[in-house]
Amino acid sequence: MKDFRFSWEGKIFEVGVSIGLVPIARNSGTITEVLSAADSACYAAKDQGRNRVHVYLPDDKLLSDRHGEMQWVSRITSALEEDRLVLYGQRIKSLVDGVVDHWELLVRLKETDGTLVPPMAFIPAAERYHIMPAIDRWVVQQTVNLIARSDQMQSNDAPVLNINLSGQSISDDEVLRFMVDQITREEVNPEKICFEITETAAIADLSHATRFIAVMTGLGCRFALDDFGSGLSSFAYLKNLNVSYLKIDGGFVRNMVNDRIDYAMVESINHVGHTLGIKTIAEFVETDEVLEAVSQLGVDYAQGYCIDGPVPVDGDLFAASVLSTGEIKARKM
Repeated sequence: MKDFRFSWEGKIFEVGVSIGLVPIARNSGTITEVLSAADSACYAAKDQGRNRVHVYLPDDKLLSDRHGEMQWVSRITSALEEDRLVLYGQRIKSLVDGVVDHWELLVRLKETDGTLVPPMAFIPAAERYHIMPAIDRWVVQQTVNLIARSDQMQSNDAPVLNINLSGQSISDDEVLRFMVDQITREEVNPEKICFEITETAAIADLSHATRFIAVMTGLGCRFALDDFGSGLSSFAYLKNLNVSYLKIDGGFVRNMVNDRIDYAMVESINHVGHTLGIKTIAEFVETDEVLEAVSQLGVDYAQGYCIDGPVPVDGDLFAASVLSTGEIKARKM
């Protein structure tokens, strides 16, 4: 296959192949099970670098992990169809005046028995099988509805709601059109919405990320660059991205009081952000010592269990609680 050359319209193409190999024996199961195993083995060959053969074995950990992810596909799809996704909110506190003017919205999956599943249990499978745009659409629609239901939520004093977007969504023109339509049709105040995109997702598809940000900021929304500092070329890309906030990677923040390098990274990111006129948010602020450290550095906002854990977003109840005192007692998940 590698030696084969494919010619089309005057251009020569190489051909690659990934093969999943499954033995067929008396105990192999049904035809459907055999084909499913072959499909999994083929994807395993692709995951390992392509142009190779992966032989299916019943105790293969790689295939076992993939099978688990494929099961999640059905569970996620059912949860979307049956409206069993749930929003939680975690507040982001200003270190300047103590006001809570941002809430990050986090998604959970509710099983049919009522059990709540944390995002990291199903998000990797959703990303691998390209279900994240559907989840992002659901979160955006719920957020817009939450804001639209209350005039107070659109006032200048109301908090900004932060929505996480996947790299798949910022590269999808259909998702972009959907979001513009949702915000304009419901006539919600776009300044009450801040989209969070990870630094790695932005850099991976910079042209789409730049366009996505340009369209939504033109509408009035804001953007935060999440997990900032995790990439190798972080600072080089900042000038090309119109973001209002940098969320300093929690990997640096969590242990900064005990690690000089982590401390220096937080200090550096905060300084560069402020030099560019961008406000900074420290993630994973989990102790009073870390809170004091980021405050002394002049970081603008803090988020983490030292501030509060995620709480359910219960429609009007959530809105009323946020607007009345800015305080909601957290139930840590």
